[in-house]
Amino acid sequence: MTSTDTHTIAQLLAIAAQRLDTASARLDAEVLLSHVLGKPRSHLRAWPDRVPAHEQQAQFEALLARRIGGEPVAYLVGQREFWSLPLTVTRDTLIPRPETETLVAQALSVIPGDSHADIADLGTGTGAVALAIARERPHARLLATDRAPSALAVARANAARLGIDNIEFRAGDWCGALGDRRFDLVVSNPPYIAERDHHLAEGDVRFEPRSALAAGSDGLSALTIIARCARQHLRRGGWLMLEHGYDQQPALVRLLQSLGYREIADYPDDAGLSRVIRGRS
Repeated sequence: MTSTDTHTIAQLLAIAAQRLDTASARLDAEVLLSHVLGKPRSHLRAWPDRVPAHEQQAQFEALLARRIGGEPVAYLVGQREFWSLPLTVTRDTLIPRPETETLVAQALSVIPGDSHADIADLGTGTGAVALAIARERPHARLLATDRAPSALAVARANAARLGIDNIEFRAGDWCGALGDRRFDLVVSNPPYIAERDHHLAEGDVRFEPRSALAAGSDGLSALTIIARCARQHLRRGGWLMLEHGYDQQPALVRLLQSLGYREIADYPDDAGLSRVIRGRS
């Protein structure tokens, strides 16, 4: 495509999908064009023969070129849906992923709908996990922490835009922001990739903050810190829930057992990969 080309919506999408040549090519193209047009994806299907303005086609071409270069769609459009919530994302935050919804689902399974439970989300990033739980459990009181002020600003803005007001946000590293408070549930999706893992140089993760992805030589550093410090902040019978890598379940079971957690169990994500471990204080 060039700045002088005039294509219909259907033609733009077909050309873009061919150029992207990835498993999500069509979806990526639709999301980018919807963003440029300011319309939902359903509009693209309803009006395939419409011809976007030259300025819109040029903007779409610019975004497409960046996507071909590997930039994540979420950063290009500034948004990602998580638990049916449209979340603003920036380069200061990890992009929320579908597998993290497993963490939300397990959290909700131990918190009744009318509960006034106290819940902490450590390393909240965009606020995805805390916001999803807070939306589903409106009587619960949540404290969401992150050591990055820029990430907390994104999370606060997401909460304000979505009208979710049962979350308090604090700056601090893991349990460092919890003070002397105790909780019925502590959840976290911390960095859990090994520092030298080759995946860090591939795909979308190349553009995401490394501090939100990698943790030590085996990826277990942050998980270990949280499992230890959470023991001091959980009420008797309270739950710890952690998202982790597909191959880390055996090591985490041993860790939680050594720290005195009970009723330890691990749960797979929708792809069938080991993803969330929980233990009870």
